[in-house]
Amino acid sequence: MAALGRLAYLVLYRFEWEMNWVIWTVAIASMVFGTILAIVQTDIKRMLAYSSVAHAGFILVALAGFSPSALSALPFYLATYGLATLGAFAVISQVRELTPDGAVGAEATRLGQWAGLGKRNPLLAGAMTLFLLSFAGIPLTAGFIGKFVAFRAAIEAGAWPLVLVAVLTSAAAAFFYVRVAVLMFFTEPAEDAAPQVAATPTGIGRGMVVATAILIVALGVLPAWALDITDAAGSLFVPGLGN
Repeated sequence: MAALGRLAYLVLYRFEWEMNWVIWTVAIASMVFGTILAIVQTDIKRMLAYSSVAHAGFILVALAGFSPSALSALPFYLATYGLATLGAFAVISQVRELTPDGAVGAEATRLGQWAGLGKRNPLLAGAMTLFLLSFAGIPLTAGFIGKFVAFRAAIEAGAWPLVLVAVLTSAAAAFFYVRVAVLMFFTEPAEDAAPQVAATPTGIGRGMVVATAILIVALGVLPAWALDITDAAGSLFVPGLGN
């Protein structure tokens, strides 16, 4: 994204009219198809993989119109999305299948296997819910601020119709994020489910989950310090154009 930002603001801005059509087309396709494909997934890793396609579209929204604000919005969005992704996959790595002899097996990635995780391990389930809410852009999470600054940059450049599409796809994407939270806290696992599933926290995994969860909340509640850093980072990308 840093390379794309430099290319866009040093070269492609000269072809703003032509490039905006490309950015709008790729952004809309990424957001719509990424969201649709994520909704129909029954595997949590595949769900997050296809949702990343949608997030790539959200990131491109910031570039629409080549607003100078996008230079600071891009690194902030990438930081917030990256933290939530690290935390989510740290949780996934600790939710494991149990073999018939009771040994810990592979990661439990089928959505149905996550039913009732909130009772078995409230820490992992609660942290996963926080990461999912951040992906969805719910207020008081880092993801909300990330989407806000990205969409604001597009609106400043007059790309409000693209932002409208982004808001609608964000609302649709919230469905599959909330679905996992409902499974963990409000759905009982099937009694005959096989193989059985257990939460097996590790020291490194638990530390990663706690650290990323704290940062997600901190960036959502008190984002000013991080936005100052990303403003400086944007100025480094393309000197003279940052905020």
